[in-house]
Amino acid sequence: MERRIVEFAGLLRHNGIRVSTAETLDAFRAIDLTGIVDRDSFRCALRAATVKRTSDIETYNELFDLFFSGLGEMIKGAGEGAAGEMSDAALQEFLEQLARMLDGMEPEVSELTRALLMQDIGALEEILRQMMESGQMPQLKSGYVPPGMARELIDLLGAGSLSEEMDRIIDFASMGGASEEELEQLRNYLDRRAKDLMDMLKGALKLDREQGNREEQREKDRQRLLEKSFYYLSPTEIKQMREAVAALARKLKNILAIRFKRAKRGRLDVKATLRHSMEFGGVPFRIRYDDRRKERPQVIILCDVSDSVRNVSRFMLQFVHSLQDMYSRVKSYVFVADMAEVTQLFKDNDIQTAINTAINGDVVNVYAHSDFGRAFKQFHSDHLDGVDSRTTIVILGDARNNYNAPNDWVLRDIRERARQVIWLNPENASTWGFGDSEMGLYGKHCDMVEECRNLRQLHKVVDILVAA
Repeated sequence: MERRIVEFAGLLRHNGIRVSTAETLDAFRAIDLTGIVDRDSFRCALRAATVKRTSDIETYNELFDLFFSGLGEMIKGAGEGAAGEMSDAALQEFLEQLARMLDGMEPEVSELTRALLMQDIGALEEILRQMMESGQMPQLKSGYVPPGMARELIDLLGAGSLSEEMDRIIDFASMGGASEEELEQLRNYLDRRAKDLMDMLKGALKLDREQGNREEQREKDRQRLLEKSFYYLSPTEIKQMREAVAALARKLKNILAIRFKRAKRGRLDVKATLRHSMEFGGVPFRIRYDDRRKERPQVIILCDVSDSVRNVSRFMLQFVHSLQDMYSRVKSYVFVADMAEVTQLFKDNDIQTAINTAINGDVVNVYAHSDFGRAFKQFHSDHLDGVDSRTTIVILGDARNNYNAPNDWVLRDIRERARQVIWLNPENASTWGFGDSEMGLYGKHCDMVEECRNLRQLHKVVDILVAA
């Protein structure tokens, strides 16, 4: 069973569910406690050990049924008629006699033949699963399995000699003194099992196609979510998006951690290395590095939390604060007409609690009319001293100022002090500058202005921040 759990963990990883080695060991311990007799307890124990995100539960349940039930149930169903007219007791006695006969044969029959004839569902499942995971399964375009494809599966399984082995079994039984009636019973049984094997192969091919279709559908769902505008996310999709942003943050966190680790010792100094290696004939025994270290930048994020951009603000705040230990400092401000700092809010609470508090009206009045100019002027008055040459300013908003004074000079002053200013606008770029949009004025004082309406565009923005 441990081997099966390891294989199942691999299947989960292949389908996007993160399962570590430690969690696989936890699964072993959980199964030791619950056993495998009760299916629901077995399923729940494995899920508790391997699944960490609610969005993965549906995928886990599908894969569990496919791995622990689909193939096994298919094999069991394919062999239901193998007994023919024999009673359960008669079948058991027949199988015991057949086992003794197989033990006495030289050379021995193959593992597949023995498992097939002895109706060993566990062994057959393992053999067929290895075939399915070989990566060589032919692609089934519909529910119909052509005869040529069935023969291809026989070759893939290595069952080409099955007919010869069955003939050997008949000959061995005949030489052993079996009566004509017993030989006829044996022939009928072998023929049925050969037919059952074909049914199993066809069933395995259909299961492989079903699994592939599920993976393809999940990939389509992921791509659709990447492209869907933050404006139109359902509550379920908001939860999925939240977990997708967290996964993106974890991935980039690893990349940044490696980058800063390498930067600690500086870059290879070729000139100094060659100069200090002259005594060794130029062989670089003593590697020299320069002592320049890449300083961790600081990020200040200004988030419009009015209704029109609330979802975008949610995901941007989540992403930046998921990476906050990668920066020397992260400061966050939210605004509609007034601006308020929420940095301490994120320090004192988990990310989701802090985000919900920040965007739901507990910090600033989210029902006021947007006034970017007023909010910017307030930032200039109260917080400009916190901006220096290491600071990346990220502004998230649609720049719709309700025809109030834009005060774009604030951005000019910020730009003179900051390392760079990035504006993320969740509106389609074709609408910028029309109506009460001040994007044209604000954009002049930004190093970069990017459309950010969906997760794919957020990925692009993230690449910019990482390169900062």
